[in-house]
Parts: sequence; structure tokens; C-alpha cells
Amino acid sequence: MSTQTIKKTFPVLQMGCAACATRVETTVRNQAGVVNASVNFATANLVVEYHPEVITPENMREAVQNAGYDLLIEEDDEDEHSSGSLEEIHTRAFNDLKFRTMGAILFSLPVVITGMFFMHIPSANAIMWALATPVVFYFGKDFFVNAWKQAKHRTTTMDTLVALSTGIAYLFSLFNTLFPEFWLERGIQPHVYFEASSVIISFILLGRLLEEKAKGNTSSALKKLIGLQARTVTVVREKNQYVEIPIKKVIAGDVVLVKPGEKIAVDGEVTEGNSYVDESMLSGEPVPVLKQANDKVFAGTINQKGSFQFRAEKVGAGTMLAQIIRMVQDAEGSKAPVQKLVDKIAGIFVPVVIGIAVLSFLIWWLFGGSTGFSHGLLALVTVLIIACPCALGLATPTAIMVGIGKGAGKGILIKDAESLEIARQVNAVVLDKTGTITEGKPVVTGALGLDNEPEKQVLLSLEKQSEHPLAEAIVWYLEDLPVRPVEAFESITGKGVKGIIDGQGYFAGNEKLLRENKIAIGESLLHEAKRLNGQAQTVIWLADDRKAIAVVAIADQIKESSVAAVRQLQSSGIEVYMLTGDNETTAQEIAAQAGIIHYQAEVLPHEKAGFIKNLQENGKIVAMVGDGINDSAALAQADLSIAMGKGSDIAMDVAKMTIIASDLTKIPEAIRLSKQTVKTIRQNLFWAFIYNLIGIPLAAGILYPFTGFLLNPMIAGAAMALSSVSVVTNSLRLKR
Repeated sequence: MSTQTIKKTFPVLQMGCAACATRVETTVRNQAGVVNASVNFATANLVVEYHPEVITPENMREAVQNAGYDLLIEEDDEDEHSSGSLEEIHTRAFNDLKFRTMGAILFSLPVVITGMFFMHIPSANAIMWALATPVVFYFGKDFFVNAWKQAKHRTTTMDTLVALSTGIAYLFSLFNTLFPEFWLERGIQPHVYFEASSVIISFILLGRLLEEKAKGNTSSALKKLIGLQARTVTVVREKNQYVEIPIKKVIAGDVVLVKPGEKIAVDGEVTEGNSYVDESMLSGEPVPVLKQANDKVFAGTINQKGSFQFRAEKVGAGTMLAQIIRMVQDAEGSKAPVQKLVDKIAGIFVPVVIGIAVLSFLIWWLFGGSTGFSHGLLALVTVLIIACPCALGLATPTAIMVGIGKGAGKGILIKDAESLEIARQVNAVVLDKTGTITEGKPVVTGALGLDNEPEKQVLLSLEKQSEHPLAEAIVWYLEDLPVRPVEAFESITGKGVKGIIDGQGYFAGNEKLLRENKIAIGESLLHEAKRLNGQAQTVIWLADDRKAIAVVAIADQIKESSVAAVRQLQSSGIEVYMLTGDNETTAQEIAAQAGIIHYQAEVLPHEKAGFIKNLQENGKIVAMVGDGINDSAALAQADLSIAMGKGSDIAMDVAKMTIIASDLTKIPEAIRLSKQTVKTIRQNLFWAFIYNLIGIPLAAGILYPFTGFLLNPMIAGAAMALSSVSVVTNSLRLKR
């Protein structure tokens, strides 16, 4: 067998709970030729490594279909319609769930009203039967279908208990409606439980709808990343002929022309011309980078005002952007499947409840005398009704919804339940620098020698005509002043600008520009420039044609809230790390200002994800906070991903939490909210189970030999409803 393996990600369809994810994973892993398989229930993705000469995706799909699920296999990973069709499938499924939930609630309401207030009208049972039937067998049919699927594979889930309790309650009620004399002859009043069966299904469907809504759609993040890739490209042929071709037809060695404002299509090296390129989506740094001959350029970055040609080196799946897309997919798919607490408990709870119900029936039948069979049947139904997982199904979603609402009110958008659960365990926070700790855009922080208005007007007039990104900071700083006409303006690439104003020659740029033009620099200005450089600030000089006049400092300033946030995190025992693509001097200065001990400079996007992986391997639960496309792979790798609200859409799509105000103090607040919500979920599960622990033995008739007490199924239904009310009420306490 060849040692060559392929690693691919496929969307899994028709999974209903974490147990389904385990089932699909086991099915695929057991196929010949599969090296490893992992199913993430949260993202509904299968990541599989396999030998292509032994097994094909079609073989895997067939095996998954035999297990009762489906795989979405696309021939072309880059086909823009593939994610579209997946999104359409998810949208259709969500809309179907919404329709079934609304339908079940609308039909259940009159059943409950009839059962509570109009039980004694002649046709009460028939009305409830007519209304409950579509709820059980149409709106709730998936519970029965899924339960049957699991039964064929000898497994049980929450669907099994929902199907059994509602199915038996319905059939028992139907029997009592059609043959009431069976019970009357035995001295027992026949009751119907149509409202129990329909309300259970409505509540569980509502819980699932809330859960799906909270989960959100992670596939749009990858779609937006893929959208960064240019669709067409202009290549230079012989005799300087320009030909526009689709990006898929570009090969290494082609010479590509990049016009002003265009996206760069593939990775390569500049051969002719120069321009500033916005690389913020890769590096996260706000200042566009000057590109001239022999400099590297990358796919997905955006050219500014100049134009240039470059030779293609890496195309298709080899580009840095394609690697980031792949890393996001891998990091999302490599996480362990979300084993929800309720599903774990249900794995034991469901068979135990069924066992108790059947055992109760058998004991009554064998030892209950002449009324043994009827009492046994009542006990069986009562056990299944009181053990109904209604409160269990609502315990998590209601607390999550209140927690998410509470977070939104505080400017913290939380995407799913998993992130709320993980946040309380975080013991390491990794912060991106630009736009997260700092403001994310260069501003003028100070100036020396720029005291008089004429000098300010000269600098503003020169920088107003410059294309350099730092010029914008100066223009914004001096925007209220009048502009003077500039003659013989010239932009000197990589150095600055020069021009003549009122007959006098002026220069604005770096120190190299002044030295080359033999301009005298005063000792005080030189000392100030060195001091500013030492603080990781960029220095712009203003000079006439004889001497330097002023220095202006430009920097990306630290946010006021960053220092307080770092202090709060560290005081609660959480380690804080800073990663940046910027140079060592800048990184050191910003880390010192923020009070951060651990930092790394000149970090590339894939290295950020690697850094987080190392922390995780050392036992850390890591939260990553970032705002750029360059952070997306690291965000996907982290246990908890947090995006800043003013950052890129892709960072926000990958992230599980978004801080709307870009205020880092919201992170310790989110961790506190997580602790409160998880505490509420645990309380809810306690209340959901305490009814079962007390109610199931009572329903089985444990007190009958001693006191003659036998729990009425109606009281069981009321206890079931009370457990749901207590769970919802407890969740609402979170609002306070």
C-alpha cells in the first residue's frame, strides 16, 4: 500500500445530537483505507485522512448513508457553488425546524386549553385527539424516525425517550378515548394524555430551534476567505500584450500586471514598477507596505495607487491565502466532538428509564392480583411521562439564550453554547497587537519644532499630495489649516516627498532623504528623533533646502482599556500573551505599556496558530483575541476565539465571541458571564433530575405496598410541566 494519504473535510448532514457525530466518526474510522477520522458536531464536519487507492469519498458516503446519515461530497473544493449548496441545505433544514416548531406550538395550545378547562364537554377527547395527531406524527415525526434509526443500531438518544414517552402517552390516550369501558369495568377512571404528548414535542422542538439559532453558521467564514481570491488576472505575454485570464489558468512563471486598487491574485516576486500594498489581511498591520523589484507579494492583498508587474511563484492551493483557508478548515475540524452534558446523561438515562418502566409493568402484572395488568400499564405510562426529558431538553438552551442575551446587552456577542461553557476554564489569553491592544491605525502622537502655523501649512500641503499611508495621519492631524499651492512636487519612493512653496524648496520624509540632500540637522531634533525611534514611533522630518525644521512622531496608540483588561486577567490567574507581525522594538514597547510579560514579534499567520497549539499541548485552555484575517487560523485553533467588533468580517465569522466595542475589559466580563451561565445550567439539570429521582419511584408504585398511594398520570404530567417551569424561571434569574 502507498504511504501517500489525502486529508479532506466533508460536511455531514442529518446529525441530530453529539451521539450522531460519534456514530458517523466510528463508521468512517472502521472503513479499510481510512487512517483517521474526526467528526465535529458543532461545525457538522468530517475531517478524514485516507489512502485514495483503497477508499474513495463515494465509498465513505455510502457507509455513512448506511448508518442513517449523509456526506456532502463536492468534486471541486474551489467551486463557489459548493459552499452555496451547503448553506442552502442548512437554511432549508433551519426553516423546516422553524415551521415544525411553530406548527407544533399552534396545535398544542388548544389541546392544553381543552385539557385544563373543557375536559367535561362531550367531544373533549376527540378534539384533543384531532389536534394532537398532527403534532405527534407530522411536526414531531423526526423524533420517531431518529429513534428507529438508533434502535436498528442498538443505541439510544434523547430522541428515543421523546418518541417512547410521547408515543405511548398518545397510544394510551387513544385507547382510553376509543375503549373507555375497559377501565371503567375495572373501577378505574380512564384519563387521556394528548396534551402531554403534544406539549413535550413542542417544548423539545423549541429547545432545538433556540440551540440551532445560537449555533450560527460557521461555513460563511470560509466562504468569505475564498471570496478574497481574485477571479481573473491580467498576464503579460510576448511583445507586451496584456491578456485577461481566469485565475485557475495562471501557472508559475507567468508575468502578472497589477493595476491600482486591484487584488493580487497569486504569490510572486515584483519584476517591474513599485507601489504600496495593503497586507493587513495577512499581517494584521495597518500600514501598507512598499513593494519594489525583488519584493514578495501575496494573494488576497490589495494594491494601492501605483501599478507593477510580478512573476507568479505559487498558484492555486500553494498560495499563503489558500494555506490560511486550509488551516481554518483543519483547526475547526480537529476539535473533539462537542459532547453535550445532556446527551452524555441521556446515554445512561434513557435505557434506565425504559428499564424501570418495563420492570414496573412486569412486577405489577405478576404480583398485583386482579388489577395487576391495568395498574402495571398505568405505572409504565406514568414512569415514561414523569421521566419525559422536557426539562432536560430546556435546561441548557434556556440558560444559554438568557446568557447570550445578557452578553449582547453588555456588548459581548456569543455565537454558541460551547464557547460559554469553555470561557470559564480559560487560563491563557493570546492577544493580537494591532487593532486589539492598540487602536489599529497610525496617528500623530507629538511633534518638535512644528510650533508656527506657516510650518504646519507647509507640511500639510506637501503631505496632502503624498500617496504614503503615513501622510494620512499628518493630514488628519493638521486638517483644519489652509493648504498652500505646491510647485514641482515629487514623490521619492521609500524616502518621502519634496516640492516648492512660495519659491522655497521643502522636504518631508525620513532621515535618509535629508542626508542625501545634505540638509543640516540640529542636535536637539536628532536627539528627539532617536528618543522617538526608541519608543517604536515612526519619525517624519520637515526641512527646507538648508536645514531641518521639525520632527513629527507617528504611532499606533495603545487603547486605554487594554492596560486595565490585562491587569484584570492577570489578577484572576490567567496568563496573557501578545503576538504581532510588527518588529521587536515596537512589540517590546507596546508589551511594556500594556503590562504584558510574554510576547513574540514578527510572527506570521501560520506561526500564530502553531504558538496556540504549543500552549494547548502544555495543558493550557487558550482564548485567542484578534481582529484581522491574519488571525483567522489562530482563532479557529484556539479553545475560545474572540474577535474585536471593528475588525474583519472573517475574524468575526471564525470567532465564537465578538466584542462589539473593541474594549478588552469585556473579556474578563465574558469569563464571569460564562461561570454564571454554566452554574445556572448545572442548577437546571439538578432541578430536571430531582423530579425524576423522586417522581420515577413514585410513578412505579414504590409507596403502594406501605401507604396504598399510586401516582396518577395526570399528577405526573403536572410534575413534568412544573419541572419545565422551574428550569425556565431559574434561567431567567441570570438576567439579574
